[in-house]
Amino acid sequence: MDYRILGKTGLKVSKLCFGTMTFGKEADEETSIKMFNRCREAGINFFDTADLYSFGLSETILGKCIANCRDEIVLTSKAGSPMSENINDKGLSRYHIRQSIEKSLKRLNTDHIDLYFLHIYDPDTAIEETLSVLDDLQRQGKILYLGVSNWSAWQIAKALGISERKGLARFECIQPMYSLIKRQVEVEILPLAKEENIGVISYSPLGAGMLTGKYKEKEAAKGRINENKMYANRYADSVYYKVAENFADYAEQKNINPAALAVAWVMYNPVITAPIIGARNLDQLEQVLASLEVEMNPTMYEEISSLSVSPPVATDRSEEKINKK
Repeated sequence: MDYRILGKTGLKVSKLCFGTMTFGKEADEETSIKMFNRCREAGINFFDTADLYSFGLSETILGKCIANCRDEIVLTSKAGSPMSENINDKGLSRYHIRQSIEKSLKRLNTDHIDLYFLHIYDPDTAIEETLSVLDDLQRQGKILYLGVSNWSAWQIAKALGISERKGLARFECIQPMYSLIKRQVEVEILPLAKEENIGVISYSPLGAGMLTGKYKEKEAAKGRINENKMYANRYADSVYYKVAENFADYAEQKNINPAALAVAWVMYNPVITAPIIGARNLDQLEQVLASLEVEMNPTMYEEISSLSVSPPVATDRSEEKINKK
């Protein structure tokens, strides 16, 4: 396993991060523990969760997994998503974040979270308030670094400016969606991360399973897209299926498992610190771990990239192509 420095923190993390969204849901506790142990065997020291995942059960299971190796792993969690019918049990207010961190620490059975993410953007709460409470938590030692997920580039840039101006802890990691199918992040978020030296751990490198090859037969496939309305809407555009089909054909020609190749493509981008991989069982986990064995090179990377449409540059001046590398 190779390890990379997360932004400018000096923290060294494995070039794959294991996401535990399936813990306590598609994967029962026994399977979850087996997958965690397999990741450790592979050299992964980076594990991602959230209070929202299985409404706390993912954190609880992960807390059991890390009991004997807490000082050897880099642990993340998130806050901000609705956790109950309580009107204040959501968002990025000081009130909610202080409650959320205490609950997460208890479930994870630890006294600190290494990288604490804002899971959403909250238009009802001033960014200054959110950054202030996170700065307090960092000073108290309950979190070491701040991260943000699902924010646009302008929102992240605004927060960085506030942190600089007010002397508050800043975001050191961004967690956006990124795959061969979903490439919007290339327009502004990745350039922002590169410019500001911020780590990036991207999620959904398989496009909710579309890039595994199983969605060639759209209606017949079993998986998140046909089982979950949110994913069905997210990947409804027929062009995604065409990209997935072409990609599966390419992987077959190269005699490489498409799941492994899809992760390897994301991992090859120099701005990506570590793609977040996930699995429902050990078989799926082995497929994505195989990305570590894929010998990606510039030619293959460009061939795969050409299978989907690159998003336009931020200014829409197509003649001014930005060197994203």
